[in-house]
Amino acid sequence: MTKILLLSDTHSYLDSKILSYIEKADEVWHAGDFGSPEVAKAIKNIKPLRGVYGNIDSADIRAEFPEVSRFFCEQVEVLMVHIGGYPKKYSALAKKEIIKKSPKLFISGHSHILKAMYDPEFEILHLNPGAAGKVGWQKTRTLMRFTIDNKEIKNLEVIELG
Repeated sequence: MTKILLLSDTHSYLDSKILSYIEKADEVWHAGDFGSPEVAKAIKNIKPLRGVYGNIDSADIRAEFPEVSRFFCEQVEVLMVHIGGYPKKYSALAKKEIIKKSPKLFISGHSHILKAMYDPEFEILHLNPGAAGKVGWQKTRTLMRFTIDNKEIKNLEVIELG
């Protein structure tokens, strides 16, 4: 069983609340807009980190993280794209990747809108953790955590940071 902490759109902001949740995870996944290399470094100093770069990320983040990340966590195939949209409104890049090979879990960020939706057309669970940073229009900073156990995605929780 792997405990995942999912965040996005930190925009260079990482506080002690987020760090406390990172400590409880096995892996951290960041869906883009880190904002600074220091955010990635701080996370990696605590737990393994997977991520994609976002539209605000500079060359140093883009050198470390891809635009599209496809990987397995246990037996769940994951696709992560920062600007990915959501079911029935996928971005062109996300739709191309999904059509190429449909994952079980699709993760995006960018919108600052927390979403957890199932797409019956492609049989994909879509997650967008909202925004963990302070930049943007969102009123509440959010994260998600869940577990992956073999082929199952379980125990999805939304964390509101205020």
